[in-house]
Amino acid sequence: MSWTAALSVEELSIHTIRTLSMDGVQKAESGHPGTPMALAPLTYLLFAEAMRYDPKAPDWADRDRFVLSAGHASMLIYSSLHLAGYDLSLQDLKDFRQWGSKTAGHPERGVVPGIEVTTGPLGQGISNAVGLAVAEQMLAQRFNRPGHEVVDHHTYVICSDGDLMEGVAYEACSLAGHLGLGKLICFYDDNEISIAGSTDLAFTENVQQRFDSSGWQTLRVEDINDLDALRSVLAEAKADTQRPTMILTRSVIGYGSPHKAGTAGAHGEPLGEKEVEATKKAYGWPEDATFLVPDEVRAHFAAKTTERAASHAEWKSGWSGYAQEHADLAREFERGQSGELPENWLRAFRDHDFPEKAEATRASSGSIIQSLADAVPELVGGSADLDPSTKTFIKSSTNFSRDDRSGRNIQYGVREHGMGAICNGMMAHGGLRPFCSTFFVFSDYMRPTIRLASLSHLGSIFVFTHDSIGLGEDGPTHQPIEHLASLRAIPGVHTFRPADAKETAEAWEIALRRKTGPTILVLSRQGLPQQDRSGGGTGADKGALRGGYVLKEAKGAAVTLIATGSEVKVAMEAAEALAAAGTAARVVSLPCWETFAEQDEAYRDSVLGGSGGLRVSIEAGSTFGWSQLVGSDGICIGSDRFGASAPGGTNMEKFGFTADNVVSCVKERLG
Repeated sequence: MSWTAALSVEELSIHTIRTLSMDGVQKAESGHPGTPMALAPLTYLLFAEAMRYDPKAPDWADRDRFVLSAGHASMLIYSSLHLAGYDLSLQDLKDFRQWGSKTAGHPERGVVPGIEVTTGPLGQGISNAVGLAVAEQMLAQRFNRPGHEVVDHHTYVICSDGDLMEGVAYEACSLAGHLGLGKLICFYDDNEISIAGSTDLAFTENVQQRFDSSGWQTLRVEDINDLDALRSVLAEAKADTQRPTMILTRSVIGYGSPHKAGTAGAHGEPLGEKEVEATKKAYGWPEDATFLVPDEVRAHFAAKTTERAASHAEWKSGWSGYAQEHADLAREFERGQSGELPENWLRAFRDHDFPEKAEATRASSGSIIQSLADAVPELVGGSADLDPSTKTFIKSSTNFSRDDRSGRNIQYGVREHGMGAICNGMMAHGGLRPFCSTFFVFSDYMRPTIRLASLSHLGSIFVFTHDSIGLGEDGPTHQPIEHLASLRAIPGVHTFRPADAKETAEAWEIALRRKTGPTILVLSRQGLPQQDRSGGGTGADKGALRGGYVLKEAKGAAVTLIATGSEVKVAMEAAEALAAAGTAARVVSLPCWETFAEQDEAYRDSVLGGSGGLRVSIEAGSTFGWSQLVGSDGICIGSDRFGASAPGGTNMEKFGFTADNVVSCVKERLG
């Protein structure tokens, strides 16, 4: 009799997830084995019974979403996806944490089918999941019709103690309860262990009461190995459509390990070969077998996956009727899911009424958003309690709320970090183009989400206003200095600081065209003049669409003044003053370093003036990074100290952002 006969097929399947996870970590000689060993019953139940998915069509729009917020337990999801038939081989599991492998130390979106969001930094996954749930409700309201529920799925999350210690998780979960996201179901792995030891070293709050007070349904499972108890609470969770559900599950980290179960030693390091063998013996598993998947488990999961995928076939059958009855809606749905923009969306820019007088670029952006909202129906936005200041409220719509799922505006409250993570989740869901907004200085609270948007290749749009010391009286706490340099340092992020309304529109055009990375718009509070490009040179016809261009050409120029945002005005005034004094100066507007860097070398050289002449950068922020553009002999006019509380104009003068100071610096260098 085979050794497998002593175990039920469910037990075999759960132990397979456990042993694959143990073996992957042990072979890599690094990783987190304990949580996958503990939570294997839960992912077994989700992938074998609860979730609707199709591994042959992993991007099916109405699939259930699964998020492993406890991303350090990555072998748990890799093992489960492998058994469920996704494109993840046994060799991929053996290559865990190795160069070029699909199976990175923490799950990465876009690398392995079935990974919905990139997780690892704790708190991000559960916060992204709130965005996934918001997107589901928005799209359901827009596209579902009586008899046709084309958008009707759940978002499942596994979170850890560490996730719930992170502030971003509380920000997002508080909003989820407020919004009544009933299709969001989270499992809290209450194993009472952290890397340092017992969680009560730093975490003793009553998690159930926290979520009760936040408007969630809370349920308990005392033993995560009790599949019937898990089935029961899942049914109860799905039955409550008015509240998100937090299921508190008690588990034993490193379950089955004779010497490490229930200890911090099972958390963040391999068990060791002897302990792996002893644990397999405790499971009734062949002690010397590695990466073993019994035939019975293969057959069982194949049958279960076929059952799960049947929901896709059923959906496609219903879709045919929907497409016949609601052809226009069906085409819109498919277009949105593809990420393609509407056919005539650029009319929003061509027909836009650009101002002639000075206008803050935050106001220009606000006006452009209204035009885009009509042309791009999937555009949705929100702010951290600041839309009157950031000018980001879509006036033709309402607030998305518990009672109004049609709203295209999200009131995030003062929750910048949560806002960014939710925005990323909405983008990851598909079918929407989300943006979010706050003051530029508060991008500090959002940096992790901006970084993860780039790492995840998400086209999230971040709108930041009050961009410099020019905002004035609020003082240095609200005046960004190092922020432009900091965000430009993140790979894959495109940061625009436009000089006028047309550059702002061009920045929005680039933002909406970009599908594989985030775009940041950095906008002014103070009014900026509309620049005349008629005297421009290289790239002036495309403007910000090429990242940088010659706004003012000058024959025989000895100086090239390079500026962004509000300082383009300063550069233009300085060029006129220099010309009057006999020094020809050209002006370059450089709203986006990253887009400019994507242009060919010949174009970049022609804009920057080649190798001859003096280059001068002018930007109300840190000078860090400018030397690569102006050269070692160039001049960087910026601010490497904090701002001050004073009228904006006074600040700009005192910090040297005036034509007179630019002229003085140039004359001193040229002699």
